[in-house]
Amino acid sequence: MEENMEEEEMLTYEAMMDDQNHNNWEAAADSFRQPPPPPSSSIPDPGRESPGGQLLAVPAGSVDRKGPKEGLPMGPPPLPEPNGVIMMLKSCDAAAAVAKAVPAPTPSSTININTSTSKFLMNVITIEDYKSTYWPKLDGAIDQLLTQSPGDYIPISYEQIYSCVYKCVCQQHSEQMYSDLIKKITSHLERVSKELQASPPDLYIERFNIALGQYMGALQSIVPLFIYMNKFYIETKLNRDLKDDLIKLFTEHVAEKHIYSLMPLLLEAQSTPFQVTPSTMANIVKGLYTLRPEWVQMAPTLFSKFIPNILPPTVESELSEYAAQDQKLQRELIQNGFTRY
Repeated sequence: MEENMEEEEMLTYEAMMDDQNHNNWEAAADSFRQPPPPPSSSIPDPGRESPGGQLLAVPAGSVDRKGPKEGLPMGPPPLPEPNGVIMMLKSCDAAAAVAKAVPAPTPSSTININTSTSKFLMNVITIEDYKSTYWPKLDGAIDQLLTQSPGDYIPISYEQIYSCVYKCVCQQHSEQMYSDLIKKITSHLERVSKELQASPPDLYIERFNIALGQYMGALQSIVPLFIYMNKFYIETKLNRDLKDDLIKLFTEHVAEKHIYSLMPLLLEAQSTPFQVTPSTMANIVKGLYTLRPEWVQMAPTLFSKFIPNILPPTVESELSEYAAQDQKLQRELIQNGFTRY
């Protein structure tokens, strides 16, 4: 009898526990069905119990893990402690205070940074840089070009020289570079003139021809190398041309000083066939005409033999005179060993 009563009490107790567990599970499920609270405050109230708190308070031994309901999560994950959130806010306030304590950059410092950056990017060439680095390169190249013989190989980098001129023009050194170029070539031509003055008469014509040909050949390389200076300074500000200026230098410092000594020698060489080679005579006469066309008046007959349309048109009355001159030239050729065919 007593055993039956104990069994009934045990069954009654188990039924009560099942009802309590069932009610707790339904309360937890209802808490999950409710919409999430609005984000009115990021700091939770520590005195407020989270949903499903009653279910978390149930002893673990009372939960049967074999049932289908017991496998579901038992409520949302716990929120961080309020003290941790407060500490995080305090650290943010401290960082903001430090940021306010750091002074903002002044406009002057910003301008200095921009100026230094632009200077670095532009690679500014000062006048000292020009005199110590860029002009010495140009000076050496000009020396080699002025003293080269026709057909010689010059071991210089035309690309490097062209780049130097371009950079100097871009950095507003055109005026100084033009002045240095004129001084450099003028000094060279003065030395050439002194050497010609010391030449003996029998070598005078030939040496003048070498000096003239060497200089004109050098201009064919010098003028293209300084094309940027010519375009953006000489033509724009001086209204001149670099080639004309350099030819004028030879005229003033060499040709004008020697024309009155050279012309009698040319006329004498003309009267004596093959005293001077025809190519040398042609080069000198054409060169003098290029330097100064009015020099034709000093020896029109001589210039007319190498430059067309120098003399006035031939008239019928002068044909006999021209025929006599041709006959005289033929006799002189025969006397010098040439035969007629």
